[in-house]
Amino acid sequence: MRQDYAERQLIADFYKAFAAHDGARMAASYHPEAEFSDPVFGTLKGPEIGAMWQMLIAAGGQGLHIRYRDVEVRQGQGRAHWDADYVFGATGLPVHNQIDAEFSFKDGLIYRHHDRFDLHRWSSQALGLPGLLFGHTPMLANTLRTQARARLKEWTQ
Repeated sequence: MRQDYAERQLIADFYKAFAAHDGARMAASYHPEAEFSDPVFGTLKGPEIGAMWQMLIAAGGQGLHIRYRDVEVRQGQGRAHWDADYVFGATGLPVHNQIDAEFSFKDGLIYRHHDRFDLHRWSSQALGLPGLLFGHTPMLANTLRTQARARLKEWTQ
């Protein structure tokens, strides 16, 4: 029970850091061997995860607004819902993304983190008509992943 409380607090602190645009504090929430996955980036490992959050915070600027709720932890498994509002830099279009997150923990840190959201809905907002027409296709998903990974690689160099 005490462990569940600590892990629930870790998730809350993680999202508070996100809302405060504190990517370093977010990165410190992850175990060194952590894995993260979502529909855009695919699977990231270790330091790539913190770099991704820092890159997204920088890209979102002061227009990035984060809210979280429904934090639950039971027997080492956690989940939360979070919303992100921002302007997508490549198109200038506003995005309201609704994300469900799942977590597992190791040594008091986030070990596995999986974010789920509707990629078609997201791409319709972020990309406009092309996202609406092609957001459900594997081709667009692969293109987005390739571009996101390239941006992350560039960010970390």
